[in-house]
Amino acid sequence: MPAPEEPLTVAATARRVGVAPATLRTWDRRYGLGPSEHQAGAHRRYCALDVARLMMMRRLISTGVAPCQAAEIAKSDNGKTPLAKIKHSFQSRDELVSAVFKAVQICDSAFTESELKKDVTAHGVVSSWSEVIAPLLILVGKTWEETDKGIAAEHLLTEIIKNVLRDSIKEIKIAHNAQPVLLAAVGQEIHCLALHALVAALAERRIKTHYLGARTPMAALSTMVSRSAPPAVFLWAQLKENAQPEFFRGLPDVRPAPRIVLGGPGWDRNECSDVAFVEDLEQACQEIGRAVGL
Repeated sequence: MPAPEEPLTVAATARRVGVAPATLRTWDRRYGLGPSEHQAGAHRRYCALDVARLMMMRRLISTGVAPCQAAEIAKSDNGKTPLAKIKHSFQSRDELVSAVFKAVQICDSAFTESELKKDVTAHGVVSSWSEVIAPLLILVGKTWEETDKGIAAEHLLTEIIKNVLRDSIKEIKIAHNAQPVLLAAVGQEIHCLALHALVAALAERRIKTHYLGARTPMAALSTMVSRSAPPAVFLWAQLKENAQPEFFRGLPDVRPAPRIVLGGPGWDRNECSDVAFVEDLEQACQEIGRAVGL
């Protein structure tokens, strides 16, 4: 039989729950959600059940439940309810973005991944990307820019989004294209989360892809074009220094010639006027869809 866990100090409990120590004191004072066995004059120590209730309190608040209501629910729980079983109901996608943003700030990866997966399943990749994921990334990036804090949240969110998009891809049994579409982030580009979204969105449309990933060199692009003769080549560049026209003008001649589609704010439209540009995920899917005959 495992030995019972040692009670935790306020600081240790705060770290475990993902809130500030001052927040724990506030929850104790306002809602009576403090150490269950605290004695006057003694240091506060939180037992395992106390921590479980505080975790539930934090989770409920992050989903939009009022703190007073969340406290009542948490206090009535016996610590046996898994956090993943807590049901969430959002009145709008904006509420979902707000709740997930709060969850990311406290590193609640389970809630973040669960809610994003549910949204992708319900609405599809393009809708989830444009209405939930992209606004969420903007919020996290803005917080980092304004406070110089949040790099951990951005990295955590990025990996969660990759997992969600990857898990959304189902096997394409009958594809529209015999030869896969080629996708790549060119130059030294490492900001290619949008390409993961494009792979998943095209899979929903039964369009096969070859994704070459970040920092794809010219030699790799040329080799893939020669060997696979893709119906379309999508090149992503977030930064201007990576958006060099040589990445599509220097491709080998194949027949039929692939449709070249560029995405990302790095490209100069005037410099690359002889190929197609797209502004968002939906346009990218449409352009590539035309290339494969949809």
